[in-house]
Parts: sequence; structure tokens; C-alpha cells
Amino acid sequence: MESLLQQLQQTQLILMGAGLVLLFMWESVQPFYAWFNNSFKIRGIHAFRNLVIGAINALLVSVVFVGLWMIASVWAAENGFGMLHWLESSTPMPLWIHGIGAVLLLDFWMYAWHRINHEISFFWRFHRVHHSDPEMDVTTASRFHLGEIFFSSLFRIPLIAFFGVYLWELVLYETLMFAVVQFHHANIGLPEKFDRYLRSIIVTPNMHRVHHSRWQPETDSNYSSLFSFWDRLAKTFRQNPEPKNIRIGLDEFDQDEDQTIRGMIKTPLKQKEN
Repeated sequence: MESLLQQLQQTQLILMGAGLVLLFMWESVQPFYAWFNNSFKIRGIHAFRNLVIGAINALLVSVVFVGLWMIASVWAAENGFGMLHWLESSTPMPLWIHGIGAVLLLDFWMYAWHRINHEISFFWRFHRVHHSDPEMDVTTASRFHLGEIFFSSLFRIPLIAFFGVYLWELVLYETLMFAVVQFHHANIGLPEKFDRYLRSIIVTPNMHRVHHSRWQPETDSNYSSLFSFWDRLAKTFRQNPEPKNIRIGLDEFDQDEDQTIRGMIKTPLKQKEN
């Protein structure tokens, strides 16, 4: 099990790096939106800021929370606690079935957590950092406020135990989820027919662009992270037939200062202008 966990962690790092590079190159060759007017300097500054925020978050998670997640996972397994362990005790299941169950439960929680971040004003203050990027690209997938990552990671501790998730299953889910999150934030275009077929299973760029719209009815839709069917089940799925016309970002965060690292860190303190 430890060797499997190590292999998954190594695969996660490789896929994250490869996904970032490949999608960044795709955006360079054929961008969906002409955000940066072919200025690699401006684009580089934008990417650097987002990735620094992402690196700070990764440091917090690795130093503070990974060990706590492991403790919760091991405790649940040793005590037969949690939904999947209860089910396993009554109906023995192969490891791969347990893994699929864990991925689905974790992805359902991500849908719920994302929606909470929009519907509860305290959490929205932190989540605005992600939505305030007016030039969404693959690096936006890493742009989350430290406070949001703290609460997300904290709430995961009891959920890992309650779901009965092994740590390797969490790493597997994170690997799959972040690959899709990078993909659907990327400034790339897919043929509409292909995007439509793909979004019947996972979240696609055209689906997620709607979520980053400045128009609130669109902002408050399409909460799914990995699998797209949660939005259909919860009736929060929305389409826009003209994704090129979607205005990305938040109106109250259009100042240059808001897009700096310091500005992003201070975002939760900023009052919404009337």
C-alpha cells in the first residue's frame, strides 16, 4: 500500500507539471480568448502571480494537513469506521470498487463545498480570489486564497474518516480532479460537438467558462470539479451558446492592485462596491 501511495504521489506531480506545460503551450498556439495581446511579459507576470499563490497553498497542505489526513484515514480503517468500511464489512468488495466509491464521494463533496463557497458570504470572500481573475487560463486552476485552502483542508479531516477513504484514494482523486481542473480552466477551444460529448462525463472549458462569468446567474452555476453530472442532478447546470461573449472575472476587482499577489491576499477584506 505504501508503494502504491508513493507511485500515485509521483504520478500526481508528473501529471500536474506536464498538464501545466502542455496546456500553457496549447494556449500559446491557439488561445480561445486573446487575453494577453501576444505579450509574453504580461502573460508571464500573470502566470507567476497565480503560481506563487498556488505554491503557498501547496506548502500549507503538505506541512499542516497531509499528516492529519493520514491519521484520519488510518484511524477509520483500523476501527472499521466510515461509509465505505461499513459497506465493506457487510458486502466484501474489490479494492477497485472501494476506490471508485471514494472518488465519487470525494467529488460529490467538492461539488457541495464549491457551492457552499458561493452561497455563504464568509466563504465567498475567500473564493473571490479565484473568480477575480479576468484573464482565466491554466494557471487560474492554482489561484485560490490561502483561507479557502485552509478551510477546505480542515473540513476534509472528518470527511475522510466519515467516508472511510484510504489516503491513496485521496491522492488518486486529487490527481484526476486537478488534471480536469487544469483542463477546464485552460484558455483553449474545443470543437463544440466534442466539448458537448465530453461534458456529459467531465467538466469542459465551455462548461466552466459559464461559471466564471461576471453575470451572477451564470457564476452561480456549474459547480462540478471533475464529473459534470452533479450539476445536472442538482439542477445547477447552465449553458451559454456563445462562450466567446462571456465576460470573465468580477466587476469589483478590475484594478491592477487586485491582481497582484498582495491584492489577492487582501481580497477577503475588500468590501463590495455598490
